[in-house]
Amino acid sequence: MDMSDKNRRLSEIPHDAAFYQPSYAASHTNEPASEVPPEYPYESTKSVDADSMEKPTAYEMTEHDVLAENERWPTPEEERTLLRVADRVPAKAFLIIVTEFCERFTYYGVSGIFQNYIQNGYKVSGSNPGAIDGGKNMASGLGNFFQFWCYITPIFAAIVADQWWGKYKTILVFAMIYMVGDIVLTLTSIPASIQHNGALPGLVIAMIIIGLGTGGIKSNVSPMVAEQYRRQRPFVRKLKSGKEVLVDRGATIQSIFNWFYWAINVGGLSAIATSELEHNVDFWPAYLLPTLMFVVCIGVFWAGRNTYVRTPPTGSVLVKAVKCLTTGFKQSRKSKKAGSVLVTDEGKKKNWMEYAKPSNMIDPPAGVTWNDTFVDELKRTLKACKVFVFFPIYWLCYGQITNNLVAQAGEMDTGSVPNDIMQNIDPLCLIIFIPIFDKVIYPGLRRCGVIIGPVTRIFIGFILAAIAMAYAAIVQRLV
Repeated sequence: MDMSDKNRRLSEIPHDAAFYQPSYAASHTNEPASEVPPEYPYESTKSVDADSMEKPTAYEMTEHDVLAENERWPTPEEERTLLRVADRVPAKAFLIIVTEFCERFTYYGVSGIFQNYIQNGYKVSGSNPGAIDGGKNMASGLGNFFQFWCYITPIFAAIVADQWWGKYKTILVFAMIYMVGDIVLTLTSIPASIQHNGALPGLVIAMIIIGLGTGGIKSNVSPMVAEQYRRQRPFVRKLKSGKEVLVDRGATIQSIFNWFYWAINVGGLSAIATSELEHNVDFWPAYLLPTLMFVVCIGVFWAGRNTYVRTPPTGSVLVKAVKCLTTGFKQSRKSKKAGSVLVTDEGKKKNWMEYAKPSNMIDPPAGVTWNDTFVDELKRTLKACKVFVFFPIYWLCYGQITNNLVAQAGEMDTGSVPNDIMQNIDPLCLIIFIPIFDKVIYPGLRRCGVIIGPVTRIFIGFILAAIAMAYAAIVQRLV
């Protein structure tokens, strides 16, 4: 078999098929008939009952599903039984991962020393490093505001990317804004500025600008890194050992994001460096280091401009969802006034969102760009969002790492170790455990047939967070 047979594309399949099925692939490639397994149910000459025959999974056709050497399409049986593994991470995805590492290095580098910077006085003998002398309450309050602001701005930036700019341009523009905030923070932390009361206004301005910048990056960088892997359907790859495995898109995306979050936590260790600089030199070099790293961040991201997969903006689904919900509410009221109430087959009133479906509308308003299927999907999405009800409690606990737990460490005898360096135990543990879970624990569980779903993982994380906060409360009682 020559290489032209090996590098066959989905484009060889007749384009009247809406989906590309494994059985269909085997019968329409250039493979010799002898290479189709005789037990393959859709290639067998035996009479098979249609109801008892196992149907293969359907996959959307895409020109990116290209078979290389030692690769082939799986049979339905192989899709069920072969070990699922991740594909290689594309180099362009690694460029975005490095970009995120640099951005997180900057974010955690500057925010990791906020508590001391705000709480303590400047060059006070026998005290932890500081600048503003605002006390614990001001430090915790401004720290919580900064985190809140950094998690609100991604909503605005996501709309900008989806409606107008696209992810690449949005990230690049907001990175420039981010850079301005870093420069403001660095310049207002020099001794002359601190001594002339310029540190606090400079910090607040920098927090607002940096929060806006990080929002533009945060909302777009994770979906953009996932877009860099284009293959949709699983395929069989023969390893050098001769063993065959099923390369799965889901496992590959999970692997990409494991690397992505591992890079985030490596970047989070920057607070170790900035804490040492703050403790042994001053605040301005502690803020200068992350600022310089952000220059690298912009450079790395810009370097891949000609290789990235860029999905053009097609309109924000958030804006579309809000319009759909408001239209459903208005149509529901209009229908009730007109005495035209939707009911189920059992005679029960239908949910008010049913009125958002174009097929159920009375005098449909202009600007309806969705169909009935979109409304059904939106209903399922809102139902699934119930899992997020408990997230604010978790993040309230997690946020203590950068403020109250830093202040708690400041009340202890830490020797020559800066009190705000303790928070770096969190990313350090994640750096160690993420590769272990990605390469050992999760694959091992999959081999044993044990699949731990996302909700179960979240539940376990909540339990561990609750135990940690109970322990911190006991320690505080003893301090």
